[in-house]
Amino acid sequence: MFRSAAFRACSSLRPRSAQVARGFSTSRCIRSDAYVPTSLDTFTEEEQMLREAVRRFAVDVVGPKVREMDENEKMDPSIIKGLFEQGLMGIEIDPDHGGAGSSFTSALIVIEELAKVDPSVSVMCDVHNTLVNTIIRKHGTKEQQDKFLPLLAESTLSSFCLSEPASGSDAFALQTRAKKEGDHWILNGSKMWITNSYEADIFLIFANIDPSKGYKGITCFIATKDMGIKIAKKEQKLGIRASSTCTLNFDDLKIPVENVIGSEGKGYKIAIEVLNEGRIGIAAQMLGLAQGAFDKAVPYTYQRKQFGQPIGTFQGMQFQIAQAAIDLEAARLLTYNAARRKEEGKPFTKEAAMAKYWSSQVAQRVSGSAIEWAGGVGFTRETGIEKYWRDSKIGAIYEGTSNIQLQTIAKFIEKEYS
Repeated sequence: MFRSAAFRACSSLRPRSAQVARGFSTSRCIRSDAYVPTSLDTFTEEEQMLREAVRRFAVDVVGPKVREMDENEKMDPSIIKGLFEQGLMGIEIDPDHGGAGSSFTSALIVIEELAKVDPSVSVMCDVHNTLVNTIIRKHGTKEQQDKFLPLLAESTLSSFCLSEPASGSDAFALQTRAKKEGDHWILNGSKMWITNSYEADIFLIFANIDPSKGYKGITCFIATKDMGIKIAKKEQKLGIRASSTCTLNFDDLKIPVENVIGSEGKGYKIAIEVLNEGRIGIAAQMLGLAQGAFDKAVPYTYQRKQFGQPIGTFQGMQFQIAQAAIDLEAARLLTYNAARRKEEGKPFTKEAAMAKYWSSQVAQRVSGSAIEWAGGVGFTRETGIEKYWRDSKIGAIYEGTSNIQLQTIAKFIEKEYS
């Protein structure tokens, strides 16, 4: 199993059990001689082993199916199953609930490595881990955690339902309403642009229980598909086409009162908190995407000859490749800086916005350049290079547009200097 190598890095420090053995690593594996990273792009031995394990899974298992999934606009069920089998869908979930008990940085490593091969698979894993799992881990009751976390770690895909037709960047202008009737909440409304929703069976839904209170009426609910969630439309998209994006309808959706996450009216706070973390996940996805395009196109420039020499040795090409490498390194440092700050309990909202903004910009530039470096071959679908460019555009849109990131950064600057 691909997860075994990373898991062995800490296996001698804790008892093995059937549940723990499912995980690929632990979050705080510390020996007296453990190496502690001193720079942002230096990783522990355990993190490097994880990276290699995920890279092999991405190349060997995901890679052969990328073009077919993109053409069919459908995620292969075997890929979803494989992610669960490798322990990659419960990265931060405690081993007692069947997860790996690993770190946020480990989650980003997984997201980045998957994106190098297929950003569609990467975002599916990202949303499941950094949004849904995180909310239930941090805000769920013990009963909710005991019921849902084992499923989320081992078998059941999830979806995060916030956006609506009338609430995009203004994400909390929600029209979905919830009314309490006895021991249930009755939800009515719709959600739009919902990732993973076609394949998911567990949903976190944000609805307003008291519109007179504005955002303070927003509440988060756990629902399952069999409660009556209806998929109204599956979007046909420019990029990340294998990742499902659907419109959902809720017509008198009946949810037990014990399925409220946190408490009534705490949905806004929960969503803001998790989206700040989620933006680092998108930064990692865009970083991996850009690196994947770079890794595919650059070798070609040293194989293709024109005017008696490899095109990659012409100064004009060398300068473009060097600039792309600099942009990639800057994106990497911003992304893992935000991640380390988050793990250390330091403020990271501004850094997350910077990482998400810059990585999405770099993804578009590098993937676009990669097509040009490969010329006509890069423009064809056969090589897969053009797919990175199509997939890159979403980075400037979801989990906060580029303008929203700039606005967030500007507010911190204003606060510091005004």
